[in-house]
Amino acid sequence: MARTLPSALPFEWIVALRFLREGRLQTLFIIIGVAIGVAVIVFMSALLAGLQGNFIRRVLTAQAHIQLLPHQEVTRALRPASLTEQPGAIIQPPLQRLKSIDQWQAVATQVRATPDVLVVSPLTSGSALVLRGSASRAIAVNGIDPDLYYRIVDLNDKLVRGRADLGGTDILIGTDLATDLGVDIGDKLRLTTANSANAANADASTLTIIGIFDLGNKGANQRSTFVARHTAQSLLGLPGGVTSLDVTVRDVYAAEKIAQTIAASTGVQADSWIKSSAQFFSAVSAQTTANTAIRFFVGLSVAFGIASVLVVVVVQKSREIGILRAMGISQAQILRVFLLQGGLLGLGGSLVGSGVGAFALWLWQIYARNADGTPLFPLVFDPQLFGAALLLATLTGLIAAFAPALRAARLDPVVAIRA
Repeated sequence: MARTLPSALPFEWIVALRFLREGRLQTLFIIIGVAIGVAVIVFMSALLAGLQGNFIRRVLTAQAHIQLLPHQEVTRALRPASLTEQPGAIIQPPLQRLKSIDQWQAVATQVRATPDVLVVSPLTSGSALVLRGSASRAIAVNGIDPDLYYRIVDLNDKLVRGRADLGGTDILIGTDLATDLGVDIGDKLRLTTANSANAANADASTLTIIGIFDLGNKGANQRSTFVARHTAQSLLGLPGGVTSLDVTVRDVYAAEKIAQTIAASTGVQADSWIKSSAQFFSAVSAQTTANTAIRFFVGLSVAFGIASVLVVVVVQKSREIGILRAMGISQAQILRVFLLQGGLLGLGGSLVGSGVGAFALWLWQIYARNADGTPLFPLVFDPQLFGAALLLATLTGLIAAFAPALRAARLDPVVAIRA
């Protein structure tokens, strides 16, 4: 039987497995240590990825990834000579008025042709006053094309009651606005917008409530309303115009780069969610940095654990190593023996750790619940995460074993045998 082993396994594998088997307790402890590290990496990575994905979904399901706006106008006024000896120009903000994107159809067509852009939806929005009996509220009117806009913000999923197929005289309102006004499905609202300085010339329209939605934000539910785009254009005095173009992209983290490309090619102002929600994006980036730091320090502790065990093995097995060297075994073979031990320890620990991490994630999904019994947020068991953990732990074992392996390979056979 002993003679069949060399033909079945290379010499280095036989010696490496024998060393590991003889030091069973040490091998067990280091595999447990690696398993704990890998389990922490797998669990924390999946948990933070799920948490980030949940945050981004909550933010981006109620807004576009990129919003295209008309360029902000400025006006110039001469500085009075009495205030300065040299008259010049100072920049003042323009009067507040709605402005449409110039040739927005051509801009929308050009943006749709941009790589990684999924949806481009025109939006006509502005402020209005809603009247219901003696009650009145300031609201934001959003004129949309339902077929396009619902691919960005699916209001059907956010409806509390009613329907979302908007007609020319229909309106969707938030739950808090409905409560404030005391209205429900089928009631009528009168909307007024002041498009001129003279209040007597204000435009008015009576619309029927067909749906009540909940965007998950009280402020949005109190102010936001949705009507058909041509209704908003008539109400806001922008016949055929749109105030913005909402855009979604394939990779949400590339939104700012795509926005800059669009701005350079079309000449419009392009604001990505990364720019408009800078604090939120900073929080997401901080979570990613924290996750990377956790992986690094856990991997470092695993590497030192493997290295320390192999250093002890080198000391314990120095006599055997000397005998092997005296028998003609090369330094390269001794080096491979200890590298194999490090790789096998890392691989074995990572297999156990991946199983423990997957089990911990399964327990989290079962027991971590909201008050209504729903999961806190969905977790995705990504095979790439487990594959990366296996590869990382194995490479860490190989790297950690290099120094002890080099020391073993450099042992003088005569000194080692006499020790």
